[in-house]
Amino acid sequence: MKILHIETSSKNCSVAISDGENLLCLCEEVSENYKQSESLHSFVEWALEGAEISLKNLDAVSLGKGPGSYTGLRIGAASAKGFCYGLKLPLIAVNSLDSMVEEFVNQGFDLIIPLIDARRMEVYTAFFDGKSGEMISETEAKILDENSFSELADKKVLFIGDGAKKAQDILNLPNAEFKFDIYPSAKGLIKKSVEKFNQKDFENVAYFEPFYLKDFQGIKKADRIRK
Repeated sequence: MKILHIETSSKNCSVAISDGENLLCLCEEVSENYKQSESLHSFVEWALEGAEISLKNLDAVSLGKGPGSYTGLRIGAASAKGFCYGLKLPLIAVNSLDSMVEEFVNQGFDLIIPLIDARRMEVYTAFFDGKSGEMISETEAKILDENSFSELADKKVLFIGDGAKKAQDILNLPNAEFKFDIYPSAKGLIKKSVEKFNQKDFENVAYFEPFYLKDFQGIKKADRIRK
């Protein structure tokens, strides 16, 4: 099965093509300016060229559904749904946190904990088993303080993601390690997407919405200018 994978929940705009669990091509770029709207369709074209297939060869579209950047998720979801409508393909949705952990499984950690920066001292997070890579807690928006994750003091924990830096600055966990430059990636969607494809675990394209976790918070304009 050939699947187009799209992951736009973070600063990493990422597109992959897979055949079964084999990665055929990956195009991605981390940008502080969130370039999904500029780069996504070019990356899809380049990934298809690199995989030496065309859109008509695809069997499904896989999307990192969030949590993460509200705008990035909207862009990714609109693109994925457009491909599914136009090509009459099933849509597969995978938690974006899942796409971060696979390369760290069976590396000697009890837990792998992605931390996606959600501004200020807040992160999106969940616990993953260090041996199986399976998610073992609900995804949540968590405000960090010096007591966060204190129940894990005797565990060997790996914190990954762009929220791990601010966690390292305040957490007192002697057995913890931190990796900051890890982002959700389309290549990390492949394994879960294949499982869901085989189980026919597809989304309703018409009603699908990304996993925002929190309501969008824009910048409020002043009601009036005071004189």
